[in-house]
Amino acid sequence: MSSKKSMSARDAKLAEARKKAQSAERRRSLLLAGAAAVVIALIGGAVGYAIISERDERQAAGDLSGVKTFDYKGGNHVDGKVDYKESPPVGGEHNAVWLNCGTYDTPVPDEHAVHSLEHGAVWITYEPGLPEADVKKLDDALPDTYTVLSPYEGKMPSPIVLSAWGHQLTVDSADDPRIKGFIKEYREGKQTPEPGAACTGGVTPETSLVK
Repeated sequence: MSSKKSMSARDAKLAEARKKAQSAERRRSLLLAGAAAVVIALIGGAVGYAIISERDERQAAGDLSGVKTFDYKGGNHVDGKVDYKESPPVGGEHNAVWLNCGTYDTPVPDEHAVHSLEHGAVWITYEPGLPEADVKKLDDALPDTYTVLSPYEGKMPSPIVLSAWGHQLTVDSADDPRIKGFIKEYREGKQTPEPGAACTGGVTPETSLVK
C-alpha cells in the first residue's frame, strides 16, 4: 500500500510540475506576443510619422511636379547678345561674367543672369506690372545669397517665373507655396554645373558687358 501511495504522490507532483511548466510557457508566450505587438506598433508608428512628415513637408514646399526641365551644358561663354529659346532663359550660351546675386528693380541682362544660374542661383522674374506688395512678398521669400529677383521685359508664360539651370516653374501668385519649395530644391542644387562658384564679384545691369 505504501508503494502505491508513494507512486500516487509522485504522479501528483509530476502532474503539478507539468501544470506549472505549461502555465509558465503560456505566460512566456503571452509576454513574447505582447512585446512583438509593442515593437510592431512602434515600427508602424515610426513609419506612419515619417510618411506624415514627408507629406507635410511636400505640402509646405508645394508640389514641384509642374517644374519643366531643359537639357543645357554649362561653360559655353560668348560675347554679345544671345537669342534664347526660353523666356526667361534657363541655360545655354552666356557671357563670361556673371550677374551679382541680389534684388533689382530694373531688368537685368539675360546673358549675365544665365551665368549666375550656372553658379547655382535661382532667378525669380516677374512682369513689370506686378503689384509692389507682391514684389515685396517675393523679396521676403529670398535667402541672403544665390538668388536674383528682377522684373523681366520679355514675354513670360506667367506673371512670375522661377528659373534655375535647366529648370523652370511658372506661378500666377506671389503666395504660391511652390516658390519656397523651388528655391529650397534648386538654389545651389544638384543641377548646378559649377557648384561653389561665386555669386558676387560680377557685374550689375549698370556695368554689363553685353552690348
